[in-house]
Amino acid sequence: MKLYKIGELARLSEVSSRTIDYYTKMGLIEPETRSDTNYRLYSDETLMRLKRIENMKREKYTLEEIKESLTLWNKISPDDAVTEKLTSFQLHLQQLQKEVHEIGPLLERLKPSQLKKLNKVLTPQTAACIEALLLLLGKSPLS
Repeated sequence: MKLYKIGELARLSEVSSRTIDYYTKMGLIEPETRSDTNYRLYSDETLMRLKRIENMKREKYTLEEIKESLTLWNKISPDDAVTEKLTSFQLHLQQLQKEVHEIGPLLERLKPSQLKKLNKVLTPQTAACIEALLLLLGKSPLS
């Protein structure tokens, strides 16, 4: 297992050393171990977690929301690969919800003939996903 000092981790994750210190103090990440000279050493899993945190920040999550989400996923599975997939899936779903909110008003303005054309162009899976998201958001489906 490869271990990184803070400077190496910062370079690889493209965040500052101060950010890594801050995330460590917040409990978002934790060192794997300490070196003989008392340097904090972080693992590859921490590098993946940092990338996940930065991705969630780009999606406009607060650090507290990120911490809660990561804590929840870690309770489900300590395996970082599973956590990565679940977090990624959650982010995709939330992005889809945002896009549905944006497209909802546009769809409401379409004429019935335009909706029929739209339904012919969409694959059945796409139409079903859009309808499901609209229903989840309390909107009326396409048809």
